[in-house]
Amino acid sequence: MVVKVLHNGNCSKSNAVLEYLDENGVPFEIINIVEDPLSPLEIRTVLKKLNQSVFHIIRKADKLYIENYADKNYSEEEWIKILSENPSLIQRPILVKGSVAMLGRPIENVKFFIEK
Repeated sequence: MVVKVLHNGNCSKSNAVLEYLDENGVPFEIINIVEDPLSPLEIRTVLKKLNQSVFHIIRKADKLYIENYADKNYSEEEWIKILSENPSLIQRPILVKGSVAMLGRPIENVKFFIEK
């Protein structure tokens, strides 16, 4: 089964996961979330596969978050819209395999995920 990788090319952890998958012969498809941002529906689908709320995938150490969103109290739907419009705020990489997904770090989790 092909693993879909929600990826940001500027992220070292995301690039490390791609390298790991490649070195281990795991077929994968890259979805560059910066060049092709996820729609709100796609974000909701990923969250369902992660079995997590939107708050789990927000990059709270990101400068954009700190400067513009840290002191705000948005609903889950508002956050989904914000992440759709600002994909750099999404934790990455996120690996999707069929009906399940996981955050691709630490990288040790990736091995477990692809073997399962």
